[in-house]
Amino acid sequence: MTDTPYLTRRQLLKAIGLSAGATAMYHAMTALGHAGESTFTGPPVLTKARPGTRVVILGAGLAGLLAAYELRKSGYQVEIIEYQNRPGGRNWTLRSGDRYTELGGATQKVEFAEGNYFNPGPWRIPHHHRAVLHYCKELGVELESFIQFNHNAYIHSNDAFAGKPQRWREVWSDLQGNLTELLAKALNEGQMDLPVGVEERDQLLQALQGWGLLDEEYRYRSNLYTALRRGYSHAPAGGRTGPPEPGPLLNLRDLLHPSIWRGLNSQLVYNAQPTMFQPVGGMDHISKAFVRTMDGLPIRYNAQVTRIAQDEQRVTVTYKDTQSGEVSQVAADWCVCTLPLSILGQLEFQASDAMLAAIRAVPYSSYVKIGMEFRRRFWEEDEAIYGGTSVTDQEIALISYPNDRFMSDGPAVLLAAYTSATDNSLRFTGMTPAERIDAALAQGERIHPQYRKEFLSGVSVAWHRVPWMLGCRARWSDSARHAHYQAVSEMDGRVVLAGDHVSYTPGWMEGALQSSLDAIEQLHRLAQGEAK
Repeated sequence: MTDTPYLTRRQLLKAIGLSAGATAMYHAMTALGHAGESTFTGPPVLTKARPGTRVVILGAGLAGLLAAYELRKSGYQVEIIEYQNRPGGRNWTLRSGDRYTELGGATQKVEFAEGNYFNPGPWRIPHHHRAVLHYCKELGVELESFIQFNHNAYIHSNDAFAGKPQRWREVWSDLQGNLTELLAKALNEGQMDLPVGVEERDQLLQALQGWGLLDEEYRYRSNLYTALRRGYSHAPAGGRTGPPEPGPLLNLRDLLHPSIWRGLNSQLVYNAQPTMFQPVGGMDHISKAFVRTMDGLPIRYNAQVTRIAQDEQRVTVTYKDTQSGEVSQVAADWCVCTLPLSILGQLEFQASDAMLAAIRAVPYSSYVKIGMEFRRRFWEEDEAIYGGTSVTDQEIALISYPNDRFMSDGPAVLLAAYTSATDNSLRFTGMTPAERIDAALAQGERIHPQYRKEFLSGVSVAWHRVPWMLGCRARWSDSARHAHYQAVSEMDGRVVLAGDHVSYTPGWMEGALQSSLDAIEQLHRLAQGEAK
């Protein structure tokens, strides 16, 4: 074990608690609705709709597209009104030649090489998001593995290891080894009041020895045994290259720095555990598959909803053509509204006081994502990083490496920033697109010195500046859920809301799909004359 200041028993137990923090984080995230197991068991089985029943759907994101897909199966006449000139909502991919204009007028043109892309919204699908996986399979969306955790990627902190990035495998191995050594010492010296006998004590010591790769003296040292997990300074080879050599161990004080164990935890939460997936060629292939499957589905693009009115017989939606300025109306028997609450709260909406209060009670997060293209895959060629994520305590939060076309030549795109902390996101949101790129380059080169030399172009999406969202995802508090969630999740007259904001997994496609399924089941029961 490396030299380190003496740790008291209290400090030791606290350190162990920190190293085991992923479990606590998981339970906390589950309580907040970020990590629960999907309850999807299959698509709804709807009886045949009454002939001529019309449904207008507001928004062609995944929630709206799924509602249209399942309602059409049952015989409903469906029409979608969509603000943008494309389907998908946040199920969005930017490719070469695309243009994006944010609030304030700044326009970015994507200059990536052909075949390269960037997902500003969803970028991965956990293995337990069963609704997403079901519809990908049903619609023929080809998936490939998404690597979240890579032992050879980096964990970086400005305040630990003198600001030098360290490999995940080294940090994890040395933290585990040091803590098991401390536990073994405490157990051998009788410093722990454990309700175990001699046999159980010996078994625990053996377990600690094996788990922490401790030697016969229950010490964690740099040797070929520990190198099996943490890696080598000189790896085993052949010929006259010399024997393998273990590398030096990391300092325990740095290993216990909060920025390090927080980074470790970020890769262990339920929604980041393997196996994860991504659509081949870009996330928007999911929304494109929905539209392709519903050939002939009427979608009014470039249509900005300005008013939603309803009475006992119908729903009337007023919208403006964003190209010509022409104002039109569409009437239907029922409405599925998937507009984000950040937009819906600004419209004239004829609904109950409870529904209106709920809509205005939920703020939206201000995440920023940045995609950068580099002239070569230096992370693969120079550092042997194939997929996965490096994390940092800097504002950019992480760097995620592409999970496709490994070892190919030519330019490649990586996710160069995903700011989730509110202060960091707001600071990046206040920058111009060029300033965001420069800030991400400055922070990224602390992990990869090749950054600026290899950089070609980049694009940033600050979600508070996205005109059709005004934020990335709903930020439900416990008190807001208690007071308002029931109101937004139940039908209000002839209108029902759907989207990830009406779920316990906000920000995830799974939440959008499951919310939509519940919404159309409610609508169908009322349309068929059944009770709520």
